[in-house]
Amino acid sequence: MIVDSQAVKNTCNAGVESKGFCFYKATNGIKRHLAVDSLGFPFFAHCTKASVSDDLGLIEMLSDNIDYFKSKPVNIPKITILLDNGYHPEKVIQELKKIYPAIMSKIRFQLSPKPSKQEKENLEKTGFVPVKARWVIERTNSWMERCKSLTKKIDANPGKCYSQD
Repeated sequence: MIVDSQAVKNTCNAGVESKGFCFYKATNGIKRHLAVDSLGFPFFAHCTKASVSDDLGLIEMLSDNIDYFKSKPVNIPKITILLDNGYHPEKVIQELKKIYPAIMSKIRFQLSPKPSKQEKENLEKTGFVPVKARWVIERTNSWMERCKSLTKKIDANPGKCYSQD
């Protein structure tokens, strides 16, 4: 499972209670927290104000779907959840254990390696370099951005993530 969040702009029609400002992306709107499988197909999704941290959004998303993890047998391999460097696994683990103490017997977090300057130089690349396996969720986010109704939060209803016409 690969996890990431994406800040999405609001329009003027969006309700005030659903708006937030993401300082990292300088975006006023919402944040979509998304978990995908290894092919990029959505597994879980959760929407928050853009001001909510990635860690808190991940905790909320996994908490909302805690029954999925409770139903997993213990004797199968753990589900690896690949995170980018914007997440703090220790904090997430601590909060998830409060909700479901046995969760760490079923999942494990792994931070995706960030290429160093030396590695970029060896590859003769500068700027953005795709990280192995992380590109899968970035591709899914770009697929979502291609859908007109998902590019901006236009619904005035704060409970809805996406506007469906």
